[in-house]
Amino acid sequence: HVQLVESGGGSVQAGGSLRLSCVTSRYFPYMGRFRQIPDKEREGIAGIESDGSTSYADSVKGRFTVSQDSIKNILYLQMNSLRPEDSAMYYCAADSLVQISLLDIATEDIDYWGRGTQVTVS
Repeated sequence: HVQLVESGGGSVQAGGSLRLSCVTSRYFPYMGRFRQIPDKEREGIAGIESDGSTSYADSVKGRFTVSQDSIKNILYLQMNSLRPEDSAMYYCAADSLVQISLLDIATEDIDYWGRGTQVTVS
C-alpha cells in the first residue's frame, strides 16, 4: 500500500520561508509538487526526476527549490520569499512512469497523491 505523508505547511508572513516534506513508502523516479486554490485547477509548480533534474513553474522559479532524498524516500520543497499569492493547498505527487516534471500534466494521469498541506501567506 503506497503512502505519501506530507508535512511542513503552515502560516507565514510575506517574505518568509517554509519547507514542505513528503515521505513516501517507496521510491518513485518522478515526483513533484502541485498546488490548488478553491475553484481553480490544481497546477504543477515543481518536479524532479531520478537523475536529479528539476523544473519549476515561472511563478515560483528562483524562490522554490525541490529536492529528493532517494535513500529516505523524502521529497522536499523549500519555499523562500513567500508571497500572499502562494497561499494554497500543496500536494505531493508521485509516479513511476509519468514525467511529472513536465508540470503541465493532467492530474488524473498521476497515480499517487498526498492529502495536501495548507500554506497561508499573509
